[in-house]
Amino acid sequence: MRNIRLGDYNTLTVVKEVDFGLYLDGYDDGEILLPTRYVPEGTKVGDMLEVFIYLDQDERLIATTLHPLAKTGDFAYLEVAWVNQHGAFLDWGLMKDLFCPFREQKKKMEKGMKYIVHVHLDDESYRMMASAKVEHFIDPTPPAYSHNECVDLLIWQKTDLGFKAIVDNRYQGLIYKDQIYDTIHTGDRMKGYVNQVRSDGKIDIMLQPTGRQHTIDFADTLLDYIIAHQGFCPYGDKTDADVINRIFKVSKKTFKRAIGDLYKRRVIEIDEKGISLVG
Repeated sequence: MRNIRLGDYNTLTVVKEVDFGLYLDGYDDGEILLPTRYVPEGTKVGDMLEVFIYLDQDERLIATTLHPLAKTGDFAYLEVAWVNQHGAFLDWGLMKDLFCPFREQKKKMEKGMKYIVHVHLDDESYRMMASAKVEHFIDPTPPAYSHNECVDLLIWQKTDLGFKAIVDNRYQGLIYKDQIYDTIHTGDRMKGYVNQVRSDGKIDIMLQPTGRQHTIDFADTLLDYIIAHQGFCPYGDKTDADVINRIFKVSKKTFKRAIGDLYKRRVIEIDEKGISLVG
């Protein structure tokens, strides 16, 4: 027995061509229509296509070569396209909008607003839907990350401590205020680095790695800055940390270490006015 993965990508064989598209072999789920508008040029019977499978307006399986903004199991930041007496309908990049019933909303969703949601199959109806009750879908198991390990982040919400983030589409993380050197917003996707995994399974996240390699990387960035500014940088050890943050998007500690690295390499000289290239 082999079934289609609903709300996900499937590689299927073209079995029939009709005036309004192609039919694909859906295994135990029968033949699935790929409408003409989504058929790649030159496709013929016997070819295999990677398609996304979802339900059309009549709750029938249908295929598309479009790539929606999320698939089953994903967290995503989606905009409300319209609202009716049953709930909200979110734009996820396909012709049929994604339903978020009122029971899965933390507060009543409004048209034109964007929300972090989890996309999943409803156990009762076997339909794809979204939930804004994101915390119900976070994996509480402490992950086996190591310090400085690079992870993917979806910025979730602002708190008094910093920003909550969804880590690798699975875990909950927190970026503390003192780790943020640039403006970030709910819905942003970015790379982060694990500082530590707490006993409750939540993860403390850094937006920059620690250690020697990070210093070397930023030292090269700083050198490029000096070269691009006629061999001179007016910032130094006595420059306020907020200014360093705003100009270079790094901590004062990282900035000072980079200066030391360049000085040891004898490519810069330092005085009260700032930093200059040697020679």
